[in-house]
Amino acid sequence: MTDTLAAWYQGARPHTWANAFAPVIAGSGAAAAAGGFDLGRALLAAIVSWALIVGVNYANDYSDGIRGTDDERSGPLRLVGSGTATPSAVKLAAFAAFGVAGAAGILLSLLAGAPWLIAVGVVCVLAAWFYTGGDNPYGYRGFGELAVFVFFGLVAVLGTQYTQAHTITGAGVLCAVAVGCFSSGVNLANNIRDIPSDREAGKITLAVTLGDGRARTLWMLLAALPFVLTTAFGPAHPAALLAVAALPLAAAAGLPIYRGAQGPALIPVLGLLGRAMLVWTILTAVGLAL
Repeated sequence: MTDTLAAWYQGARPHTWANAFAPVIAGSGAAAAAGGFDLGRALLAAIVSWALIVGVNYANDYSDGIRGTDDERSGPLRLVGSGTATPSAVKLAAFAAFGVAGAAGILLSLLAGAPWLIAVGVVCVLAAWFYTGGDNPYGYRGFGELAVFVFFGLVAVLGTQYTQAHTITGAGVLCAVAVGCFSSGVNLANNIRDIPSDREAGKITLAVTLGDGRARTLWMLLAALPFVLTTAFGPAHPAALLAVAALPLAAAAGLPIYRGAQGPALIPVLGLLGRAMLVWTILTAVGLAL
């Protein structure tokens, strides 16, 4: 029983959860700067974002597993690909997570007086499923990083700010772009690691399209841009400049990328960049709130 629960936990890919919580933290900080922070709505936004990322992780596990894409992966455990769980069970888990996200999202939209956000939530769930699901998944066509930038960057951060402060500010946009870059970097590192197996399976990710060298250059740019954007907070929110303290973590994440590490040696990049993103968002949010 313990082993089974541990496998399902690993299948939810906890190393990606920073991508869910970081935009809510950043968006809440931007809301506080606009005078509209609301703890209850922030917690609801966190549930929505977390349930979405768990859902997309299980959905990817299911879709990649039944296609055979996961048969030769070098990354963390895949439930379907490893035979640990049946495809139907993993698909059900994905739908259950999407259901939690949907319920929390509807409540958040109504509390914020913005029922139109329910339609945005529906688009988010559809984007999560069709990343690797369906007959023509866009994750197999090189649009994965763009989708992550949009949904776990722009939509998540600005949606969080709007549901609390009923406005979108320049600080919120800066946070959204920065978090989108971090999240896309996490996804890109994962795809750089899987270039050989994805190419073999016909999964044409952005990393496969660019090739190893150019994909690593793009990763460096994505990891660096949030710290460039931090300087823009200076005039109005000087305390937010403390976010540069996350730079050593991002640099540590970049060493395996820079040194040309391959396969499992790239796995730590995901966790390190995720932690850099969390530290950056926490310090930025505190700086904006002050």
